Amino acid sequence: MRNVLAKVPQKLKQQVADDIRSIFYASSKDKALEFGSQFTLRWQKEIPSAVKCLENFLDSCLTFFDFPEEEWISLRTTNVIERLNKEFKRRTKPMEIVAGENVCYTLLAFISIKMEVYWRSNPVGKVRYNLPSLRSLIQGNFTQSC
Repeated sequence: MRNVLAKVPQKLKQQVADDIRSIFYASSKDKALEFGSQFTLRWQKEIPSAVKCLENFLDSCLTFFDFPEEEWISLRTTNVIERLNKEFKRRTKPMEIVAGENVCYTLLAFISIKMEVYWRSNPVGKVRYNLPSLRSLIQGNFTQSC
């Protein structure tokens, strides 16, 4: 959504954002694709670069529809990824020199593990442990670690 809005003039951003939001918050993938084609028809003449950007990545952006509906809220955003990248930057920026590539990978792995432990104890959004996808993921990790 941000990539599309970056190609939109300021005066149209609110209208375009509302139209894009209708795509991502649709009730089904078919409905989202329908809203996507309406978006293309409405904005093709005014902002062709934004329309092309959305068309190129719409299918990959709508993959969250392949999961159970209860999980869409958490899968629809990239907040978790952005938070992890922000933590990487916060931890590595003060370091002037890193001893080597392997040390850097070890540091990033440690940060990732620490964040995962935090996320497991504080679930994001409305994710519950009784959801099918999350339950199989957690059970798979517990059986692998045991």
